[in-house]
Amino acid sequence: MKGFRTTTSLRRSQKKGSAARGLITAIWVIAQGLTLTLPALANKPNEMSYSDLLQKVNEGQVSKVEIDPTQRVARVTLDNQKKGDPPKEVALFEKYPELTQSLQKNRVDYSVQPTADNSAVMGLLANLLLFFLLIGGLLLIIRRSSNAPGGPGQAMNFGKSRARFQMEAKTGVMFDDVAGIEEAKEELQEVVTFLKKPERFTAVGARIPKGVLLIGPPGTGKTLLAKAIAGEAGVPFFSISGSEFVEMFVGVGASRVRDLFKKAKENAPCIIFIDEIDAVGRQRGAGIGGGNDEREQTLNQLLTEMDGFEGNTGIIIIAATNRPDVLDSALLRPGRFDRQVTVDLPSYKGRLGILEVHARNKKLEPDVSMEAIARRTPGFSGADLANLLNEAAILTARRRKDAITMLEIDDAIDRITIGLSLTPLLDSKKKRLIAYHEIGHALLMTLLKNSDPLNKVTIIPRSGGVGGFAQQAFNEEMIDSGLYTKAWLTDRITMSLGGRAAEQEVFGDSEITAGASSDIKAVADLAREMVTRYGMSELGLVALESGGNEVFLGRSWMPRNEYSEEVATQIDHQIREIAMHCYQEARRMIRENRVMVDRLVDILLEQETIEGDDFRKIVEEYQAQSTVVNVQS
Repeated sequence: MKGFRTTTSLRRSQKKGSAARGLITAIWVIAQGLTLTLPALANKPNEMSYSDLLQKVNEGQVSKVEIDPTQRVARVTLDNQKKGDPPKEVALFEKYPELTQSLQKNRVDYSVQPTADNSAVMGLLANLLLFFLLIGGLLLIIRRSSNAPGGPGQAMNFGKSRARFQMEAKTGVMFDDVAGIEEAKEELQEVVTFLKKPERFTAVGARIPKGVLLIGPPGTGKTLLAKAIAGEAGVPFFSISGSEFVEMFVGVGASRVRDLFKKAKENAPCIIFIDEIDAVGRQRGAGIGGGNDEREQTLNQLLTEMDGFEGNTGIIIIAATNRPDVLDSALLRPGRFDRQVTVDLPSYKGRLGILEVHARNKKLEPDVSMEAIARRTPGFSGADLANLLNEAAILTARRRKDAITMLEIDDAIDRITIGLSLTPLLDSKKKRLIAYHEIGHALLMTLLKNSDPLNKVTIIPRSGGVGGFAQQAFNEEMIDSGLYTKAWLTDRITMSLGGRAAEQEVFGDSEITAGASSDIKAVADLAREMVTRYGMSELGLVALESGGNEVFLGRSWMPRNEYSEEVATQIDHQIREIAMHCYQEARRMIRENRVMVDRLVDILLEQETIEGDDFRKIVEEYQAQSTVVNVQS
């Protein structure tokens, strides 16, 4: 990678050098052209040819002639010329003996008056102009290259820290601006109290953690939380990304770490925030080809500064990462990052608070319910929710409405989760097939006892090749806790296979399509987890697989086989048995409710979208009618 960067830099410098040489050549040509054309530009319009001059001399019409051998010009005054008129100019050859003979013969008053030779001065001025233009071009090139990151103009500043120094007024973020992560804010409130009133802790012998590591998925507000700590405590805030420490030259990153901590000590108490610390804090000497010298030296210097021979009183390091599994163990030990705070995806109350924060500057209709939006967005991070309201505002402006309505909110959710809405399909066999496929999913969501309820089903196509979709309203408590029951997992597999089951029951084996490919992949992954991780098969309570064995993240070169070939065959059999059992169950339910499936398909083809409550109402009405018919019969 370093060699590639060096080659790229060399190519860029060669391009800049060729551009400079082209500029110099163009300037030289222009200067020489100006030098050669200046005498020509000085010519006047009242000119006379050499032959006319000889003729007029012989005819006696010339009264006076001044010859300038330097410029090779003869200035002629005629007898009939008016007073005040300039003399005629005649261009002379290098030698003109016939002219002098004719002047002497006709007794014409003539004189030889050479002017000062300015050609040397003009050449000198042209060369000076070229020199100054050359110097100006080189200074411009050097200035532009010095402004580029890592350019030659910054050779003396390689070791300087690139941390953005922010005071309290520039941070502008308080805990009230951070919603949805109340547990993390409570843990970090101690840091704020220590920075404001350290004597409260030191009086009882307590020591505030030197470092706090914020762990969580992207977009959950780790950087915003660090800014809020600095804003609440009113202390200087240094922020830098882990990738900004590492450069192509060995030793630069370590120098930047020293420079950063030196600045922090001068402004203590303060907070140092290192974003994406996994870029510099990855495990040392691991992965293919061993470690990276520059990154390892930078990490060693960071470890020394955090808990070395010299204490950093009043300096608190806050770091953020979404990959804690790749960090070096020496970085995570007590004394460096004493505390690890998980900033997880927000719950219902957290999403509600985040929506209220981001809705402050949005114009919303009175019927817009933040509670309903929060219930519909499980798994959304704070950044996702902010993007959701922004997309709804964009749709509102595009539709020329004065305020955001629930329609724009629903469309924004679908756009983020599924894709951009496209033009509906015309009535065709493809549209009917998609309708049967999606009704198969939606009906099983409604009939299965342990399945999450249907939110809506539609056959309006979306970007990315999505012909339609049946959307569930997930059980948030189960998803957040991760306590999936076997019944829920089995019903989820059955529901996922409902689309393929409907295609086969209605159109037959020869007409099934590849539209269920993503469903089949999800079924295979879920069934494998049931067998190898959850112990929900005949193989028993054995964890047969574990994730996180990537060689590039510092794991072993050859992954260890966690089971024999015989057990692998049994795993494949168990996965296939679970999938086939659920598929047969899905086909049975579609077959028994075939009349209702046809009715639902007709309604879906007419309306193109059916909301979950309306869908369940139609199913309940049909079931009630079927019960009455069975009783009467």
